[in-house]
Amino acid sequence: MNRLLIAAFPEPYRSQQGKEVLACLAEAYPGRSWPPPREVAALIRAGVQTRARAVVGDTSRPWWLDGIHLAALALAALALVPYLQDVYHWALRIDPGEHAIVFHFSGWYPWAEGPTRTRLLPYGLLPLVCLAALLRGRAWIALPAAAAMMWAGSTSHGRVVFGDEGVAGLGYYGLGAPITARNVLLSLALCAACAVLALCRPGRLRRRSYSWLAPVALALFVAGGLHITSVSPTFQRGMFALEVAALITAWVATSATGDHRWLIPVAAVAIVRTQAIVDQPTTFIQSLPNVVVLILLIAPLLVLVLSAQHRQGQALTE
Repeated sequence: MNRLLIAAFPEPYRSQQGKEVLACLAEAYPGRSWPPPREVAALIRAGVQTRARAVVGDTSRPWWLDGIHLAALALAALALVPYLQDVYHWALRIDPGEHAIVFHFSGWYPWAEGPTRTRLLPYGLLPLVCLAALLRGRAWIALPAAAAMMWAGSTSHGRVVFGDEGVAGLGYYGLGAPITARNVLLSLALCAACAVLALCRPGRLRRRSYSWLAPVALALFVAGGLHITSVSPTFQRGMFALEVAALITAWVATSATGDHRWLIPVAAVAIVRTQAIVDQPTTFIQSLPNVVVLILLIAPLLVLVLSAQHRQGQALTE
């Protein structure tokens, strides 16, 4: 199990010092397959810091381009969340029956039982294609998918192809989730980010391993196999925990390097979320006061900015 911890470090570090780290863990905690929680947190933090320094040390691309790439990935994942179950059922030709995702209509596909409105494709297929293409650094594939998301969410013709994909439901923790196809700002921001990336030389974009698609496949399986919709408390709590982990990772990377690239995806998600709440405040459960919700969305931005400035100040004094 200790090998899972050193996976937080980049591959060059693992190949050079991985055996030494594993030996130290085995010596410090004999007979244990997993170190204490404090040691786990320290190792993960050190791994994130090492990865962040390696990313900043790579001068083959400007920091803002990498930040826009991360923002596009975050927006594509945010757009995919409400439709994980739908894509899974479509791919396996499953009729979810009473477990259907809460659309404004009960329509599915020709093979579904009961009253349906036939649609050709699930809307969630578009952000999924966009996410997979961006992971591999192929913005020229992600751009038309993002443009199709705008078309589907803003025109009646798009709803004929993808259905009336406004998910009926409420955000569990009051942070403006889920954000659906009808929120054109999300697809507009994603399309703009993909357009900027597509204008750059393909070699300048970071290409991530296919292994990054494993969590996406797992999310599809969990949501579709267990019939967990994006408006259920279980899904929303899991999403909240994942977002908190992502924000902590961004903070650790920023405080270690003083680089602003991780601020861009956090800002993009915060803007889209804030617009969704301001535009349709009654759509989301008021589990928290509006002022508290907006503070929770804005506070991470301030923390990242202050962390970057503090690290830059330390670098000047060293």
